[in-house]
Amino acid sequence: MRAGRDHRLIRLATVFLAAGFLAAAPADSPVNVPEPAGLHEGVQQGYTPKTLSGAVVVDIAGLDALMAKAPVLIDVALADRKPANFPADRPWLPAHRSVPGAVWMPNAGAAPLAAEREALFLKRVAALTGGDKGKPIVTFCHPDCWGSWNAGKRLVQQGYTAVHWFPDGIEGWQDKHDTAVIRQDAEWAADPAAGERSSAR
Repeated sequence: MRAGRDHRLIRLATVFLAAGFLAAAPADSPVNVPEPAGLHEGVQQGYTPKTLSGAVVVDIAGLDALMAKAPVLIDVALADRKPANFPADRPWLPAHRSVPGAVWMPNAGAAPLAAEREALFLKRVAALTGGDKGKPIVTFCHPDCWGSWNAGKRLVQQGYTAVHWFPDGIEGWQDKHDTAVIRQDAEWAADPAAGERSSAR
């Protein structure tokens, strides 16, 4: 009789202990981040949603399959900033490695983004797609990057119908393929603000 009572008490204590752990868990798990109504205006680096409404989320297998359609690849990864203690008598020549053939527009996924910068981003995408809003486009940067999510969202909002978001980014590509050194898009780089790090990072 006593053994049965002790067993019930142990089971009850286990239930309360489990409930306590659940109550202490965060309300929003990193694997269940909700999509914001519009663009994400917080820091660019952080857990992102698993979805992007109006776009297709692709993994490396999906991207490999999509490459046969010659998509426009848009890399919005931030440019490296010259270290403050970098010797003044040495040239600063950082190399940005990315998916071969990608068009690099650093920080184009920032939000908010100055109106003229957003207009330039949309102008460049229109040129790269030949004005075809049904041409496949892939936005990416690094893993856990809101910038690539925002870039895809901007294009969906502009009526592009074949937007693909590759959340695994450059590192996800590099797991299976070689990367290539690419330069900033010439028109994007011509603007003095090009490639600047977002103050919200």
